[in-house]
Amino acid sequence: MSDVGKLLIVFGLLIAAVGAVLVLAGRIPWVGRLPGDIYIQRGNWTFYFPLATSLLLSVALTLLFWLIGRR
Repeated sequence: MSDVGKLLIVFGLLIAAVGAVLVLAGRIPWVGRLPGDIYIQRGNWTFYFPLATSLLLSVALTLLFWLIGRR
């Protein structure tokens, strides 16, 4: 039963970390507005696909997890 408790604590901390990143990401002006992000607006219809932001975030997280997992 204690393994389930530890797993729930880790899961809760992970959700809190993701929430903090989402809150802070709104305050960083260049996140979501990089050249390469696709933004199309026609009348009352809007399409937004943050391609460059996703690639940049993927590279950053890959490097972070590579550094953490390196032993």
